[in-house]
Amino acid sequence: MDKSTRGRPDPIRGAQLVSRVGRVLKVVSEHPDGASAAAVAHATGFTRPTTHRLLTSLAAEGFLDHDTRRGRWFLGPELYLLGSLAADRYDISDAARESVRLLARETGESAFLSARRGNETVCLLREDGSFPIRSFVLHEGVRFPLGVASAGLAILSFLPDGEIDSYLEGSPLVAEWGEQHASGAVRERIAATRETGYAVNPALILEGSWGMGAAVFDEAGRPAWALSLTGIESRFRPDRQPELGHVLLEQAHLVSQRLTSSRN
Repeated sequence: MDKSTRGRPDPIRGAQLVSRVGRVLKVVSEHPDGASAAAVAHATGFTRPTTHRLLTSLAAEGFLDHDTRRGRWFLGPELYLLGSLAADRYDISDAARESVRLLARETGESAFLSARRGNETVCLLREDGSFPIRSFVLHEGVRFPLGVASAGLAILSFLPDGEIDSYLEGSPLVAEWGEQHASGAVRERIAATRETGYAVNPALILEGSWGMGAAVFDEAGRPAWALSLTGIESRFRPDRQPELGHVLLEQAHLVSQRLTSSRN
């Protein structure tokens, strides 16, 4: 071993540890009512001893909280503090909140704001409309790969063609989401989204639960967020889709404008 590197941590092991920590935190974030250790182990594929070590270590640093009575793990106070510091740079909730509320009020459906994080979208805001039957596919913290839910399809559709090609070639969507998410099928939906401006998810995640989304662009003109609506199939019939699409595009454009003006 070279003397200059003796005593330093193995960079590969370090990278693996960071990856594992990130996966654990993401899984816990997807369970607003808390995640059991068994659920975290199942979702990450880690052994139970490894999962327990990661959970307890993260709790010791304040990144997780453990409800010992219920055996559930929650995101911890240190993440809240770090998130508050990062909010000025990354959080657009304030710029989008009124649009999310308007979408729910005007359409009666559940409305959402999602953000792109790498090759995924994560839901940041939810506002339920007045229609009594709702879809619960989306909630704050839930993640989907690009091209799966309507928000992720809206974002993917307006990326450069080269980025879309690279993503679809390297993303095994079919294994988890079925043949309707094969590259050819996703490309057909991308083409339709580019034509209308808004994405439609015809119950591809959960039977009977439809969604529509429109991309929100950053100051560089890249799709970085999306507004979306979800509801039951009868509320997203073909003759109503243009109406829903219009209000989605209108509000997505307004949010994009607010972001551009606030950062100039």
